[in-house]
Amino acid sequence: MRISVVQMSPGSDKSDNILKAARLIESAIAADRPDLVVLPEMWSCLGGGRAAKLDAAETFPDPDGAGDVGPAYAFLQKTARGAGIFVHGGSIGERAGERIANTALVFGRDGRELGRYRKIHLFDVLTPNGEGYRESDTFTAGETVVTVQLGAIRAGLAICYDIRFPELFLRLRRAGAELIIVPAAFTAETGEAHWETLLRARAIESQCWLAASATCGAHHDASGATRMTYGHSMLIDPWGTVVARASNGSGWATATIDGERTRKVRSGMPVLDHRRLA
Repeated sequence: MRISVVQMSPGSDKSDNILKAARLIESAIAADRPDLVVLPEMWSCLGGGRAAKLDAAETFPDPDGAGDVGPAYAFLQKTARGAGIFVHGGSIGERAGERIANTALVFGRDGRELGRYRKIHLFDVLTPNGEGYRESDTFTAGETVVTVQLGAIRAGLAICYDIRFPELFLRLRRAGAELIIVPAAFTAETGEAHWETLLRARAIESQCWLAASATCGAHHDASGATRMTYGHSMLIDPWGTVVARASNGSGWATATIDGERTRKVRSGMPVLDHRRLA
């Protein structure tokens, strides 16, 4: 399977973000012919305050497809169907009563929704440079570990801050994942310190391919303060080798994941069989 991880610099204007995503996906498809494209975390509305996030959030249809769809959902569905590829829609805001969920959506080649995952671990953190983040003020946490079948590949779903919790990745490996997809909006400070290290560690521990698609550049929070995200989207093999990466600007990175590579790594070092404490 050939995968393109798309990297973009979204703001709080949903319509503009959809246009940006469309241009990047079209360019990646034309250049690299991927089977799967992956967007970053909260690409449809990054920044602004609680009201902006609630306004941009969408109500998703029932699993059987019944119900209206919003512009971001419709865009992802149309992209998958039109290009005949799998689309992992990064994550977008899903209305959940008076709050929203940070939800990943995956679509098949025919545009049918294959699965959705709500981010389990919320980013309530004061970073070393003094920037505060309180996702729980706006978002509700998910509770369910999710995998989806993408052709011959079973993929596990995670989002951003989830990569600091290896137990989730072990659960995904036990559920049969060979690929774990991680859309993110990592801060510039924590990204420079930990992003690649954590991704490579999760790949090594789980012996899965990782496809990590990130936001980049500046956006503005509710007070108008500038926030920077790290970028550096990448694809990593089950040995922890980075096989493709983007820099810190808009674009994409593409690589082909190889099931034989997965089998070789797992048979040579069968860590799942050796686990004694979890």
